[in-house]
Amino acid sequence: MNKLSKDQKAELATSLAVLALYDGGAEVSGGQINALLEATGNEVEAFYPIIFANFLSNPEKVAALISSPGGSGGGGGAGGAAGAGGEAEEEEEEEVIEEEEAPAATDMFGGGDGGDY
Repeated sequence: MNKLSKDQKAELATSLAVLALYDGGAEVSGGQINALLEATGNEVEAFYPIIFANFLSNPEKVAALISSPGGSGGGGGAGGAAGAGGEAEEEEEEEVIEEEEAPAATDMFGGGDGGDY
């Protein structure tokens, strides 16, 4: 936690407050988020609870975020037993994308075609 910036701590605290409200079946609103943050001794800028409540007030949105893969975290490595023969397994082939050649650039204002612009 010491390595997080003030903004990162605020985002984390607000995110955890939303998850706690969702898990408890409570309404996710700016007021509820603020109340939970105050009860846990967390101080955040006033806009964090508002933004999070606007985007996550619907429980279905929170459930979708929880269940969807992705995010910025790195995936854990395969377990020792599962990865025992993994080195000789299939290697992913890089997809080769051939780019089409763009047409020659032209002057959008007609400067190169002898026009009267």
